[in-house]
Amino acid sequence: MKIYNEASDTAHPKRGLRLSDIPAHDPFVVADRESGTYYLYTGGGPQLHGMERCGVVTYKSADLRHWEGPYVVFTVPDGVWANPRHGDWAPEVHAYKGSYYLLVTLYNNDRRLPDSPLIPMPNHWRGTAVAVSSSLEGPFELLQPDGPAVHSSLMTLDGTLYIDEEGRPWMVYCHEWIQMRDGTVEAIPLRADLSQAAGEPIHLFKASEASWDTAEHTPGVEGSIYVTDGCQLYRTRGGHLVMLWSSYDQGQYVQTQARSVSGSLKGPWEQLEPHVRGDSGHGMLFRTFEETWMLILHQPFPMPDSRCKLYEMEDAGDRFRVVAAREDLHGPEDASV
Repeated sequence: MKIYNEASDTAHPKRGLRLSDIPAHDPFVVADRESGTYYLYTGGGPQLHGMERCGVVTYKSADLRHWEGPYVVFTVPDGVWANPRHGDWAPEVHAYKGSYYLLVTLYNNDRRLPDSPLIPMPNHWRGTAVAVSSSLEGPFELLQPDGPAVHSSLMTLDGTLYIDEEGRPWMVYCHEWIQMRDGTVEAIPLRADLSQAAGEPIHLFKASEASWDTAEHTPGVEGSIYVTDGCQLYRTRGGHLVMLWSSYDQGQYVQTQARSVSGSLKGPWEQLEPHVRGDSGHGMLFRTFEETWMLILHQPFPMPDSRCKLYEMEDAGDRFRVVAAREDLHGPEDASV
Protein backbone atom coordinates (compact mmCIF):
# COMPACT_ATOMS: atom_id res chain seq x y z
CA MET A 1 0.00 0.00 0.00
CA LYS A 2 1.41 3.37 -1.03
CA ILE A 3 0.92 5.72 1.95
CA TYR A 4 2.23 9.26 2.06
CA ASN A 5 4.32 10.26 5.04
CA GLU A 6 6.54 13.11 6.14
CA ALA A 7 9.05 12.27 3.42
CA SER A 8 6.45 12.69 0.68
CA ASP A 9 7.00 15.46 -1.83
CA THR A 10 4.23 17.14 -3.81
CA ALA A 11 6.87 18.15 -6.36
CA HIS A 12 6.90 14.48 -7.44
CA PRO A 13 3.27 13.34 -7.82
CA LYS A 14 2.74 9.58 -8.06
CA ARG A 15 0.74 7.71 -10.69
CA GLY A 16 -1.27 4.52 -10.39
CA LEU A 17 -2.69 5.28 -6.96
CA ARG A 18 -5.90 3.74 -5.68
CA LEU A 19 -8.20 5.52 -3.27
CA SER A 20 -7.08 2.97 -0.69
CA ASP A 21 -3.56 4.41 -1.04
CA ILE A 22 -4.50 8.03 -0.33
CA PRO A 23 -5.05 9.40 3.20
CA ALA A 24 -7.95 11.85 2.80
CA HIS A 25 -10.48 13.71 4.87
CA ASP A 26 -13.57 15.67 3.78
CA PRO A 27 -13.31 14.61 0.11
CA PHE A 28 -14.83 16.66 -2.70
CA VAL A 29 -14.95 15.58 -6.36
CA VAL A 30 -15.42 17.73 -9.45
CA ALA A 31 -16.20 15.78 -12.64
CA ASP A 32 -14.79 18.00 -15.40
CA ARG A 33 -16.43 16.85 -18.60
CA GLU A 34 -14.37 19.12 -20.85
CA SER A 35 -11.11 17.42 -19.91
CA GLY A 36 -12.59 14.04 -18.98
CA THR A 37 -10.96 14.33 -15.56
CA TYR A 38 -12.20 13.73 -12.04
CA TYR A 39 -10.57 16.06 -9.50
CA LEU A 40 -10.48 14.90 -5.88
CA TYR A 41 -9.80 17.72 -3.40
CA THR A 42 -8.68 17.25 0.19
CA GLY A 43 -6.65 19.06 2.81
CA GLY A 44 -2.88 19.12 2.45
CA GLY A 45 -0.07 19.88 4.87
CA PRO A 46 3.46 19.27 6.10
CA GLN A 47 2.91 15.93 7.85
CA LEU A 48 1.31 13.99 5.00
CA HIS A 49 2.49 15.83 1.91
CA GLY A 50 5.81 17.44 2.77
CA MET A 51 4.35 20.93 2.24
CA GLU A 52 5.85 23.93 4.00
CA ARG A 53 2.40 25.15 5.06
CA CYS A 54 -1.21 23.99 5.11
CA GLY A 55 -3.31 24.10 2.00
CA VAL A 56 -5.33 22.04 -0.45
CA VAL A 57 -4.22 19.29 -2.79
CA THR A 58 -5.96 17.53 -5.65
CA TYR A 59 -5.68 14.09 -7.21
CA LYS A 60 -6.72 13.41 -10.81
CA SER A 61 -8.34 10.39 -12.45
CA ALA A 62 -10.00 9.49 -15.73
CA ASP A 63 -11.91 6.47 -14.39
CA LEU A 64 -12.23 6.79 -10.55
CA ARG A 65 -9.99 3.70 -10.24
CA HIS A 66 -6.52 5.02 -10.90
CA TRP A 67 -5.35 8.35 -9.54
CA GLU A 68 -2.30 10.57 -9.74
CA GLY A 69 -1.14 13.25 -7.36
CA PRO A 70 -1.00 15.07 -5.08
CA TYR A 71 -0.93 18.43 -6.82
CA VAL A 72 -0.99 21.56 -4.66
CA VAL A 73 -3.77 23.98 -5.66
CA PHE A 74 -3.75 26.33 -2.65
CA THR A 75 -1.57 27.21 0.32
CA VAL A 76 -2.47 29.56 3.16
CA PRO A 77 -0.42 32.73 2.59
CA ASP A 78 1.30 34.84 5.21
CA GLY A 79 -0.32 38.08 6.36
CA VAL A 80 -3.92 36.82 6.39
CA TRP A 81 -6.31 36.13 9.26
CA ALA A 82 -5.60 32.38 9.28
CA ASN A 83 -2.40 30.77 10.49
CA PRO A 84 -0.73 28.88 7.61
CA ARG A 85 0.43 26.12 9.98
CA HIS A 86 -2.69 25.56 12.05
CA GLY A 87 -4.61 23.52 9.50
CA ASP A 88 -7.40 23.48 6.95
CA TRP A 89 -10.57 21.44 6.50
CA ALA A 90 -13.29 20.62 4.01
CA PRO A 91 -12.07 22.09 0.70
CA GLU A 92 -14.53 22.16 -2.16
CA VAL A 93 -14.44 23.77 -5.61
CA HIS A 94 -17.40 25.23 -7.53
CA ALA A 95 -17.72 26.66 -11.03
CA TYR A 96 -19.43 30.05 -10.80
CA LYS A 97 -19.68 32.90 -13.33
CA GLY A 98 -16.74 31.77 -15.44
CA SER A 99 -14.29 31.09 -12.61
CA TYR A 100 -13.63 28.38 -10.02
CA TYR A 101 -14.15 29.11 -6.34
CA LEU A 102 -12.51 27.22 -3.51
CA LEU A 103 -14.27 27.16 -0.14
CA VAL A 104 -12.04 25.90 2.67
CA THR A 105 -12.25 26.06 6.46
CA LEU A 106 -9.22 27.77 8.00
CA TYR A 107 -8.41 28.72 11.56
CA ASN A 108 -6.07 30.55 13.86
CA ASN A 109 -5.62 29.13 17.35
CA ASP A 110 -3.80 32.29 18.47
CA ARG A 111 -6.76 34.60 17.81
CA ARG A 112 -8.86 33.77 20.84
CA LEU A 113 -12.56 34.35 21.33
CA PRO A 114 -14.44 34.48 24.64
CA ASP A 115 -14.90 30.92 25.85
CA SER A 116 -18.42 29.57 25.93
CA PRO A 117 -19.97 29.09 29.39
CA LEU A 118 -21.49 25.87 28.02
CA ILE A 119 -18.31 24.10 26.89
CA PRO A 120 -14.96 24.44 28.73
CA MET A 121 -12.90 24.38 25.53
CA PRO A 122 -10.81 27.17 23.93
CA ASN A 123 -12.66 29.29 21.40
CA HIS A 124 -10.71 30.82 18.53
CA TRP A 125 -11.08 32.12 14.99
CA ARG A 126 -12.41 29.42 12.67
CA GLY A 127 -14.42 29.82 9.51
CA THR A 128 -14.70 29.22 5.77
CA ALA A 129 -12.60 31.29 3.40
CA VAL A 130 -13.28 31.77 -0.32
CA ALA A 131 -10.54 31.78 -2.96
CA VAL A 132 -10.72 32.07 -6.76
CA SER A 133 -8.85 30.68 -9.76
CA SER A 134 -9.29 30.42 -13.51
CA SER A 135 -8.37 26.72 -13.35
CA LEU A 136 -9.48 23.65 -11.43
CA GLU A 137 -5.78 23.07 -10.77
CA GLY A 138 -5.30 26.50 -9.20
CA PRO A 139 -3.53 28.35 -7.85
CA PHE A 140 -6.41 29.79 -5.83
CA GLU A 141 -6.16 33.28 -4.32
CA LEU A 142 -8.07 34.39 -1.22
CA LEU A 143 -10.77 36.98 -1.83
CA GLN A 144 -10.89 38.29 1.75
CA PRO A 145 -7.57 38.26 3.65
CA ASP A 146 -8.97 39.90 6.81
CA GLY A 147 -11.42 37.27 7.99
CA PRO A 148 -13.77 34.41 7.06
CA ALA A 149 -17.04 34.96 5.23
CA VAL A 150 -19.11 34.43 8.40
CA HIS A 151 -18.35 36.86 11.24
CA SER A 152 -15.16 35.91 13.08
CA SER A 153 -16.94 35.92 16.47
CA LEU A 154 -18.68 32.69 15.40
CA MET A 155 -16.79 29.39 15.27
CA THR A 156 -18.03 27.96 11.98
CA LEU A 157 -16.84 25.34 9.51
CA ASP A 158 -17.57 23.34 6.36
CA GLY A 159 -19.07 26.15 4.31
CA THR A 160 -20.59 25.16 0.95
CA LEU A 161 -21.91 27.25 -1.95
CA TYR A 162 -25.62 27.19 -2.74
CA ILE A 163 -27.33 29.19 -5.50
CA ASP A 164 -31.03 29.73 -4.76
CA GLU A 165 -33.99 29.83 -7.14
CA GLU A 166 -33.44 33.55 -7.83
CA GLY A 167 -29.76 33.01 -8.63
CA ARG A 168 -28.51 34.49 -5.33
CA PRO A 169 -25.42 32.90 -3.79
CA TRP A 170 -25.43 31.64 -0.21
CA MET A 171 -22.89 30.00 2.03
CA VAL A 172 -24.43 27.14 4.00
CA TYR A 173 -22.24 26.17 6.95
CA CYS A 174 -22.08 24.47 10.33
CA HIS A 175 -21.94 26.39 13.63
CA GLU A 176 -19.61 24.59 16.03
CA TRP A 177 -20.95 22.64 18.99
CA ILE A 178 -18.01 24.14 20.91
CA GLN A 179 -20.00 27.39 21.07
CA MET A 180 -23.51 25.96 20.84
CA ARG A 181 -23.46 22.55 22.58
CA ASP A 182 -26.16 21.61 20.05
CA GLY A 183 -24.47 22.29 16.69
CA THR A 184 -26.53 23.92 13.96
CA VAL A 185 -26.62 24.30 10.19
CA GLU A 186 -27.02 27.92 9.11
CA ALA A 187 -26.86 29.97 5.91
CA ILE A 188 -25.72 33.47 5.04
CA PRO A 189 -26.23 35.39 1.77
CA LEU A 190 -23.09 36.33 -0.14
CA ARG A 191 -22.23 39.20 -2.45
CA ALA A 192 -22.48 38.39 -6.14
CA ASP A 193 -18.68 38.05 -6.34
CA LEU A 194 -18.66 35.73 -3.27
CA SER A 195 -16.13 37.98 -1.54
CA GLN A 196 -18.14 38.79 1.60
CA ALA A 197 -21.40 38.21 3.40
CA ALA A 198 -24.33 40.29 2.18
CA GLY A 199 -26.69 39.93 5.14
CA GLU A 200 -27.31 38.16 8.41
CA PRO A 201 -27.27 34.39 8.98
CA ILE A 202 -30.46 32.35 9.07
CA HIS A 203 -30.96 29.18 11.14
CA LEU A 204 -31.83 25.99 9.25
CA PHE A 205 -31.76 23.20 11.85
CA LYS A 206 -29.87 21.81 14.83
CA ALA A 207 -28.21 18.41 15.14
CA SER A 208 -30.49 17.14 17.90
CA GLU A 209 -33.45 17.24 15.49
CA ALA A 210 -32.21 13.95 14.01
CA SER A 211 -34.12 11.31 15.98
CA TRP A 212 -31.34 8.74 15.59
CA ASP A 213 -28.71 11.08 17.11
CA THR A 214 -28.29 9.93 20.72
CA ALA A 215 -25.75 12.68 21.45
CA GLU A 216 -22.12 12.42 22.50
CA HIS A 217 -20.32 12.90 25.78
CA THR A 218 -16.91 14.58 25.81
CA PRO A 219 -14.50 14.37 28.75
CA GLY A 220 -14.68 17.53 30.84
CA VAL A 221 -18.03 18.59 29.36
CA GLU A 222 -21.20 18.21 31.40
CA GLY A 223 -24.24 16.95 29.54
CA SER A 224 -24.73 15.98 25.93
CA ILE A 225 -23.28 17.53 22.79
CA TYR A 226 -24.55 17.34 19.20
CA VAL A 227 -22.31 17.81 16.17
CA THR A 228 -23.05 19.18 12.69
CA ASP A 229 -20.53 18.65 9.88
CA GLY A 230 -20.20 18.54 6.11
CA CYS A 231 -23.38 20.14 4.72
CA GLN A 232 -24.00 19.78 0.95
CA LEU A 233 -27.16 20.60 -1.02
CA TYR A 234 -28.72 18.93 -4.06
CA ARG A 235 -32.00 19.04 -6.00
CA THR A 236 -33.60 15.67 -6.80
CA ARG A 237 -35.31 14.86 -10.08
CA GLY A 238 -38.60 15.35 -8.21
CA GLY A 239 -37.66 18.92 -7.29
CA HIS A 240 -36.92 18.23 -3.61
CA LEU A 241 -34.05 20.09 -1.94
CA VAL A 242 -31.92 17.59 -0.02
CA MET A 243 -28.96 18.26 2.26
CA LEU A 244 -26.24 15.79 3.13
CA TRP A 245 -24.67 16.32 6.55
CA SER A 246 -22.83 14.34 9.22
CA SER A 247 -22.91 13.85 12.96
CA TYR A 248 -21.92 11.25 15.54
CA ASP A 249 -23.89 8.41 17.07
CA GLN A 250 -22.43 6.20 19.79
CA GLY A 251 -18.98 7.60 19.13
CA GLN A 252 -18.90 7.02 15.38
CA TYR A 253 -19.38 9.29 12.41
CA VAL A 254 -22.66 8.96 10.45
CA GLN A 255 -23.50 10.13 6.92
CA THR A 256 -27.08 11.34 6.86
CA GLN A 257 -29.52 13.57 4.96
CA ALA A 258 -32.28 16.12 5.51
CA ARG A 259 -35.00 17.48 3.22
CA SER A 260 -36.60 20.90 2.96
CA VAL A 261 -40.37 20.64 3.40
CA SER A 262 -40.92 23.86 1.44
CA GLY A 263 -38.35 23.05 -1.23
CA SER A 264 -36.42 26.23 -0.43
CA LEU A 265 -33.28 26.84 1.58
CA LYS A 266 -35.18 28.36 4.49
CA GLY A 267 -37.02 25.08 5.10
CA PRO A 268 -38.36 23.91 7.46
CA TRP A 269 -36.04 20.91 7.31
CA GLU A 270 -37.02 17.33 8.15
CA GLN A 271 -34.48 14.68 9.03
CA LEU A 272 -34.37 11.48 6.96
CA GLU A 273 -32.70 8.14 7.51
CA PRO A 274 -28.88 8.01 7.42
CA HIS A 275 -27.06 6.82 4.32
CA VAL A 276 -23.97 5.17 5.83
CA ARG A 277 -22.85 4.43 9.38
CA GLY A 278 -19.67 2.71 10.55
CA ASP A 279 -17.61 5.83 11.27
CA SER A 280 -18.32 7.18 7.77
CA GLY A 281 -19.22 10.72 6.78
CA HIS A 282 -18.57 14.19 5.41
CA GLY A 283 -19.77 13.03 2.01
CA MET A 284 -20.80 14.77 -1.19
CA LEU A 285 -22.57 13.69 -4.38
CA PHE A 286 -21.37 13.96 -7.96
CA ARG A 287 -22.40 12.50 -11.30
CA THR A 288 -20.00 10.34 -13.24
CA PHE A 289 -19.35 10.83 -16.93
CA GLU A 290 -21.84 7.97 -17.43
CA GLU A 291 -24.50 10.01 -15.52
CA THR A 292 -24.46 7.76 -12.43
CA TRP A 293 -24.89 9.47 -9.06
CA MET A 294 -22.00 8.71 -6.73
CA LEU A 295 -21.44 9.45 -3.03
CA ILE A 296 -17.87 9.92 -1.82
CA LEU A 297 -17.10 10.11 1.91
CA HIS A 298 -14.27 9.33 4.29
CA GLN A 299 -14.00 6.33 6.61
CA PRO A 300 -12.84 5.90 9.34
CA PHE A 301 -12.65 9.36 10.89
CA PRO A 302 -9.09 9.44 12.34
CA MET A 303 -6.20 10.46 10.11
CA PRO A 304 -3.94 9.16 8.66
CA ASP A 305 -6.07 5.99 8.45
CA SER A 306 -9.01 7.77 6.80
CA ARG A 307 -9.72 6.80 3.16
CA CYS A 308 -12.27 7.78 0.53
CA LYS A 309 -15.16 5.39 -0.02
CA LEU A 310 -17.49 5.45 -3.03
CA TYR A 311 -21.16 4.43 -3.12
CA GLU A 312 -23.40 4.24 -6.16
CA MET A 313 -26.56 6.22 -5.45
CA GLU A 314 -30.15 6.42 -6.66
CA ASP A 315 -32.11 9.62 -7.10
CA ALA A 316 -35.42 8.36 -5.69
CA GLY A 317 -37.27 11.56 -6.52
CA ASP A 318 -37.78 12.71 -2.95
CA ARG A 319 -34.36 11.70 -1.54
CA PHE A 320 -31.14 9.91 -2.42
CA ARG A 321 -30.61 6.25 -1.57
CA VAL A 322 -27.52 4.04 -1.48
CA VAL A 323 -27.49 1.37 -4.19
CA ALA A 324 -24.16 -0.32 -3.46
CA ALA A 325 -20.69 0.23 -2.08
CA ARG A 326 -18.19 0.42 -4.95
CA GLU A 327 -15.41 -1.72 -3.55
CA ASP A 328 -14.11 -2.12 -7.11
CA LEU A 329 -13.30 1.60 -7.05
CA HIS A 330 -12.24 2.31 -3.49
CA GLY A 331 -10.66 -0.99 -2.55
CA PRO A 332 -7.15 -2.25 -3.26
CA GLU A 333 -6.18 -3.29 -6.78
CA ASP A 334 -7.20 -6.94 -6.36
CA ALA A 335 -10.75 -5.86 -5.36
CA SER A 336 -11.49 -4.97 -8.98
CA VAL A 337 -10.69 -8.38 -10.46
